[in-house]
Amino acid sequence: MHYIIATLGCKVNQYETQAMENLLRERGHLPAAPGEIADAVIVNTCAVTAESGRKSRQMIRRLRDEHPGAVVAVAGCYSQLSPEESAAIGADVIFGTHEHTAFIDAVEKAVQSREGARFHDDPFRRRDFEKLPAGAVGGRTRAMLKIQDGCVNFCSYCIIPYTRGRLRSLPLADAAAETARLAAEGYRELVLTGIEIASYGVDLPGKPTLADLIETASAAAGKMRLHLGSLEPTVVTEEFCCRAAATGKLCRHFHLSLQSGCDRTLKAMNRKYDTAGFYTVVERLRSAFPGCALTADLITGFPGETEEDQAETLAFLERCAFSAVHVFPYSRRPGTPADRMPEQHTAAVKAARAREAQTVADRTRAAFLESCVGQTLPVLFESDEGAGSVGHSDTYLLVRVPDEGLRGEMRPVHITGVDGEELRGELAAESN
Repeated sequence: MHYIIATLGCKVNQYETQAMENLLRERGHLPAAPGEIADAVIVNTCAVTAESGRKSRQMIRRLRDEHPGAVVAVAGCYSQLSPEESAAIGADVIFGTHEHTAFIDAVEKAVQSREGARFHDDPFRRRDFEKLPAGAVGGRTRAMLKIQDGCVNFCSYCIIPYTRGRLRSLPLADAAAETARLAAEGYRELVLTGIEIASYGVDLPGKPTLADLIETASAAAGKMRLHLGSLEPTVVTEEFCCRAAATGKLCRHFHLSLQSGCDRTLKAMNRKYDTAGFYTVVERLRSAFPGCALTADLITGFPGETEEDQAETLAFLERCAFSAVHVFPYSRRPGTPADRMPEQHTAAVKAARAREAQTVADRTRAAFLESCVGQTLPVLFESDEGAGSVGHSDTYLLVRVPDEGLRGEMRPVHITGVDGEELRGELAAESN
């Protein structure tokens, strides 16, 4: 069977796609060559916003039309939420956010027999963590390990609790075994990801914490460095910082879920912190991990957000001095409380506020890049491009050196300059 697989959405979706592709290859199936009509097209969908759902539908239709006669198979949050709509646009195999091995079984069967299949469950009835094969399909530089699934924060703008269900976590022993296996296979970085990793362990016996998980993975990581996925700021306590820093394995890049820099808006979003608490987290991380890069997500034009609220957010972005901010104009999601709120803004207002926030974010990013000049940063090289090698520092900045053939190596680099969004540098002497 020759397949095409496409992914929309978050790192968890990316991880699950990699796992499904690992399963496909283990069974002898191969990706379709460019221009070849595939036997199966697989779309791992997203539904975090209404726009994400639209893009999922668009992808399904496009691949269906480009590969006439292929089995069309969909999984992920959109098909979990809207199985009937998925069927209406031509999907033959429809699963959601669970039972990915059974999903691949169903795709194989559909290709052989032309019989479709559907699996749809209640995410809130799920109790067990679904274990899937970790690792990247190509190369041996960076792998992902899903350590947690589900979310019960119920932010007023978010549909994900209804597509992913209750909290489930990968047991510590399994995390250690997977980490050790990936290290033995030669990976140099492991991204610990999940839907809401700050809640790791609340469902497990003894209630281990994310700090316990980091220590466990670090002990099994060998030469791999660890990189955390998106963090709720509430998990970043003094104890967390001390324990995480003591491992010596953690990348100095932390992506924090901010969403707004205005307390009134944070309350309307049903977030579990205020700006004062968030800024304390910023200071803790910078104290425990000197020189760390802090990035954040931000939603602009939330229902009821005033010009004064926007001004507070812009000032807070300046104060936090993030190395990057992912700015999203608010997108209404039917089924969420925010969709029913009064004082919805026009697309023009949301976009204008996003541009204002992005201007501030671009300024603080440029300042952070310039602050790196003169430093020596550990860089994991991921590709050879032209006359040189390119990789990411432990602060998740793109670094280019003139030396060739460094793919897969971790080397110290003395940063000599900034070129747009990249840092330029020279290999430095290895420390003993």
